[in-house]
Amino acid sequence: MPRTFDDARRWARLGTDLFTGAAALDAAGLDAPSTLPGWSRKHLVAHVAANADALGNLVHWAATGERTPMYSSPQERAAGIERGAGMPAAELTAWLRRSTAELAASTAALTDTQWQSPVVTAQGRTVPADELPWMRSREVCVHAIDLGTGITFADLPDDFLAALCDDVVGKRAQEPGPALLLEATDTGASWKLPGEGEQTVLAGPLHEITACLTGRAHALTSPGGGSVPALARWL
Repeated sequence: MPRTFDDARRWARLGTDLFTGAAALDAAGLDAPSTLPGWSRKHLVAHVAANADALGNLVHWAATGERTPMYSSPQERAAGIERGAGMPAAELTAWLRRSTAELAASTAALTDTQWQSPVVTAQGRTVPADELPWMRSREVCVHAIDLGTGITFADLPDDFLAALCDDVVGKRAQEPGPALLLEATDTGASWKLPGEGEQTVLAGPLHEITACLTGRAHALTSPGGGSVPALARWL
């Protein structure tokens, strides 16, 4: 079943709670590595806080018609994350709380008409503003796992996981990669990823399928116990 606007808003709220709860760490905990190569947990918290501010720019655009890009440049985006990673723990988590609260308040104020206003993402895609909750839900749900505090894809709702798999397959199908058929043994859903070489069939629980598709650690094995073709990280 295709995801709905209400679904995305629900997932964004759930993911926000998961992420902010997992990020409520002391200084040593935030300084520890995340599961993303080269990033501490502080880098990841700064990224998610900055993303809330950036999406807030698009909410402002939708509400007022004033063009306000997510970021002024890729360099500014990267510099903001580095600044955040250098903040004291209390200051960083306060930024996270403030930015998420401001995003929630600004989106709650949008009218039905404003939700249909076109805005431009950081990747240059023009989308209606009602895509913003889905964009945010991906950030907070997936990065809650990337913090490495024990949250896994199994902690996320099946309907979100299925929607995320649809989204990832749609993107990966446009890029070079291995040919895969992924079958969720617990829900009966499947995804076909066109690519190079002979198709590999991977079967397992939906949460493991999602982890594999997003380039995260998973427990899937190829038929006969062989290695699973590697996928680059997504998001």
